[in-house]
Amino acid sequence: MSGRLVVDLRDVDATGLAEAGGKGAHLGELSRIDGVRVPAGFCVTTHAFRRIMEEATGVEELLDRLSRVDDGDREAVRSLAARLRRAFEETPLPDEVAAAITGALARHGEGAAYAVRSSATAEDLPTASFAGQQDTYLNVVGTQEILRHVGRCWASLFTERAVTYRGRQGVDHRTVHMAVVVQRMVVPRASGILFTADPVTGDRRTATVDAGLGLGESLVSGLVDPDVLAVRDGEVVERTTAVKRRALHALPGGGTRETPVEERRQREPVLTDHQAVELVALGRRIEAHFGSPQDIEWCLDDDGFHIVQSRPITTLFPVPERDDDAFRVYLSVGHQQMMTDAMKPLGLSVWQLTALAPMYEAGGRLFVDATARLEAPGSRAALLDVVGRGDPLTRDALETVLENGEFGPAPAEAGGGQPPAGDGDVPQETDPAVVTELIERSRRSQDALERDIRTKSGPALFAFLREAFEEHKRVVGDPLNIRAIMAGMEATWWLNDRLEDWLGEKNAADTLTLSAPGNVTSEMGLALLDVADVVRAHPEVVAFLQGVEDDGFLDELPKVPGGVEARDAIEAYLDRYGMRCVGEIDITRPRWRERPSALVPVVLDHVRGFEPGAAARRFEEGRRRALAKEHEVLERLRELPDGERRADATRRMIAQVRAFAGYREYPKYAIVSRSFVYRQALLREADELVRAGLLADRDDVHHLTFDEFEEVVRTRRLDAGLVRRRKDAFRSYQALTPPRVLTSDGVALSGSYRRDDVPEGALAGLAVSGGTVEGRARVVLDMADADLEAGDILVTPFTDPSWSPLFVGIAGLVTEVGGLMTHGAVIAREYGLPAVVGVERATRLIQDGQRIRVHGTDGYIELLS
Repeated sequence: MSGRLVVDLRDVDATGLAEAGGKGAHLGELSRIDGVRVPAGFCVTTHAFRRIMEEATGVEELLDRLSRVDDGDREAVRSLAARLRRAFEETPLPDEVAAAITGALARHGEGAAYAVRSSATAEDLPTASFAGQQDTYLNVVGTQEILRHVGRCWASLFTERAVTYRGRQGVDHRTVHMAVVVQRMVVPRASGILFTADPVTGDRRTATVDAGLGLGESLVSGLVDPDVLAVRDGEVVERTTAVKRRALHALPGGGTRETPVEERRQREPVLTDHQAVELVALGRRIEAHFGSPQDIEWCLDDDGFHIVQSRPITTLFPVPERDDDAFRVYLSVGHQQMMTDAMKPLGLSVWQLTALAPMYEAGGRLFVDATARLEAPGSRAALLDVVGRGDPLTRDALETVLENGEFGPAPAEAGGGQPPAGDGDVPQETDPAVVTELIERSRRSQDALERDIRTKSGPALFAFLREAFEEHKRVVGDPLNIRAIMAGMEATWWLNDRLEDWLGEKNAADTLTLSAPGNVTSEMGLALLDVADVVRAHPEVVAFLQGVEDDGFLDELPKVPGGVEARDAIEAYLDRYGMRCVGEIDITRPRWRERPSALVPVVLDHVRGFEPGAAARRFEEGRRRALAKEHEVLERLRELPDGERRADATRRMIAQVRAFAGYREYPKYAIVSRSFVYRQALLREADELVRAGLLADRDDVHHLTFDEFEEVVRTRRLDAGLVRRRKDAFRSYQALTPPRVLTSDGVALSGSYRRDDVPEGALAGLAVSGGTVEGRARVVLDMADADLEAGDILVTPFTDPSWSPLFVGIAGLVTEVGGLMTHGAVIAREYGLPAVVGVERATRLIQDGQRIRVHGTDGYIELLS
């Protein structure tokens, strides 16, 4: 074995992670920052750790077994972790390791008191802090005690909590090694934690300081309450002073003891305002050096502040990069698109290149900058109105930003944000013939794309795709396309506003739009019922599909009696809808055409839950209900004063909404159809890179941006570590919850409902599809895991068009994300499903199998059992 067994902290920097572990590397780097004092010491390196691993009996075998254990098998994790700890604790330090540590102690002061601190290679990382997962020992005195505690630190790599945390972070236990930091003890009169950004709100301009008396261990472990101070722009803006009855102190001969605090000092502040501001200034220097907000452990003695640890704050949602320091307000694209999962770099960059407005990446999500519209009095009210109609939570979050005073006062004309519901003007009517024209234009563009891309490869493909992206934006941004979309939305708003005012009817458009013609997404759901009809007729096919485990089943299906007809039905469905998938705005997601097995469980559910001909019957039933509702509404209006005029306007708006409501879903279908063509071409290039040995796997290109992918194809060179770093970053982004609104200061806002019409204990949301239904909640996080029966209520974080086939078999819908005109809401109305969206934490507050009642007209959910 080669490598240093011990290294001085002053000889370590940020590049020393592999040798000194996360804590050691950070402490070494900290000691290089001007004005930052770090207690002197040394690091027992990972080379020493590997040396003792060679001596410890059975460690490699135990690690292999641990790597194969399911994280959920807590008993197995606990048992293997305990055996690994014993192996380290019972193995004597190799002579050369003990000699290296003893020599370092002689240089630093053999009789001094030290802190002995674990420093794993998977620790204090930008993507995961691993805070508190391994052990620290304070005020250790004497060579033999220090040697013993070094061994205890090594063993702490395998505490149950550390093993479980690594498993959840996707870190292979066999790849993690442990260094140990040995530092001179500072005996402080005060200590604590500094967050250079507010860890609750995310505000990067506000730092928070937790401060306690004596050693910080009791504060970190939660045994005592700290003083809490907020510092912003160089002054203390908030302070809470705790009663400090006990404090932890170092004992002269080693060890620590908790002692009572004198009564006269119990209510005294730990830090003065001046000291807090000085500490935060020090923290800002550290933050600037590392380039991200920091979680800093500090202590204060007669010589001033000492920094004993600094790690990134990994729980903050990142902020989009920008070229200036101007205040910005960003709106989440994912909440508009009903896909709030993290996206990989290729998916993000392609969406940015095809979007009509500039989009900014943060935390694996995209955001649009709404600052200009909020700043201008003329557009602020309109923005709040449009946003509020779609998603009241986003409007509330924006109003919170406005209340904080970053912009001028709201314009007087903003009013309540909604137009008067009296006899206002009827929206401008649009000729329904434009729908046919727009669909034909889109199909011609799609045909040209598919024809022309076939001959493109290498750098020429990327040049072609850049031109195709411009055509993509031209098709989507066609003013006639926007007008057609708005025609249906404006007619919906007008009908809901006027009919509630005139007749007391809430969300009347929900029924009036049932089975509206030309909705490609609702047709997709009904078409799978037709596939189920073909499958149902052949029991052998049903049995075969029940055993499907991979995507090659279509090749085997014709060998089964009735299999040819079933295969042809599925293939025809894939020809029409195979470009779709869950999270389809992300080009890196595999499509149904590539993974047709994703549809099999839904087909089998339909076989069990429906009778033949269900699709046609459901559509016709919805059409009849819509016609009956139209007749009823018009008759009631004619009985009112000026009723004929009101009825005539309403009749025209019903005609508009039925003509254009279906088209609302077509542009997304066209976008996804084009994206599938892009995806297929890019994956062919990825296969070439795999054959050339530049990539280990075709899916690795998902972790490159479009520009980077193009550069690799052009130069035939790739930074070997880039894909690995991107995978680590993506894994960390998956753990983050994106906010609806994000400011450039890092404040993350998701909004709240300000309602007094929701019963106590009920969950508030946005009413998007009328009616009331009671049933069993099925909490589904992944469409592939759905196990639904007739009458079930689907509860899920979000739905995009790919979930529509599930909608035909459920009785109601609850989502955490969504708005009045998002896809899930539109299809719920099409199918007549009571639905409430925008229910914060619905998948955690509602238990799978719990009985609930969905109030789709009033926008709340009652928990019944």
